Amino acid sequence: MTNTLHEDRPLTIAGKTYHSRLLVGSGKYRDLEQTREATEAAGAEIITVAIRRVNIGQHAGEPNLLDAVPPSRYTILPNTAGCYTAKDAVYTLQLARELLNGHKLVKLEVLGDEKTLFPNMPETLRAAEELVRDGFDVMVYCSDDPIQARMLEDIGCVAVMPLASLIGSGMGILNPWNLSLIVEQARVPVLVDAGVGTASDAAIAMELGCDGVLMNSAIALAQDPVRMARAMRLAVEGGREAYLAGRMARRFAASPSSPMAGRV
Repeated sequence: MTNTLHEDRPLTIAGKTYHSRLLVGSGKYRDLEQTREATEAAGAEIITVAIRRVNIGQHAGEPNLLDAVPPSRYTILPNTAGCYTAKDAVYTLQLARELLNGHKLVKLEVLGDEKTLFPNMPETLRAAEELVRDGFDVMVYCSDDPIQARMLEDIGCVAVMPLASLIGSGMGILNPWNLSLIVEQARVPVLVDAGVGTASDAAIAMELGCDGVLMNSAIALAQDPVRMARAMRLAVEGGREAYLAGRMARRFAASPSSPMAGRV
């Protein structure tokens, strides 16, 4: 029997269970074929789509992302990238619901400015309230503030997604303590969103107890996106296993690997 410090519960979002804890974006790839290859290599089941930037049927005659990553195989997660007000975000997701035949699971992000792409939390909270009232299952990009995360959960969001660092920066996890506080209090899945740069960043997020990681730039902008996608899949799996196993206690003195007693 395997003894673990933490219970290994499946990732369940809005009542649906997923085997993969790695969520991926669909932008910044060379073409749709590379998008498909990287998504497959990542082993992802959820792929997020920027409705304002990617064609999923709203532009007839243009290449359609859904031909490369079909909804029959993946959970398509429309997002509001590029929205700076609650009004625009709500309208964008209502459009997505029409395009995807009543699809309810969405990712909300309301940005504060074009330079930092930090979340505008007052507008995010406003949009979340309206979307939940309208019947959406809302996964929400937010600051790494435990109070704001709890407010979003209380509104009825099905997952909170605090940033690790600036969107597209690749700077990794800058404040692990705040993420740990959010994980400790949350009753819904916590997924790191934004800032992951390489596999070790993803592993650290999982070792902190996060339920999953969402990334786009770290894979799409790698020199070999498909290989990086595989690396990220392994990192997420390894980080989860380490979290469940429970790391050794940190010590401030050396401790030999082999016992000293009974030496010849």
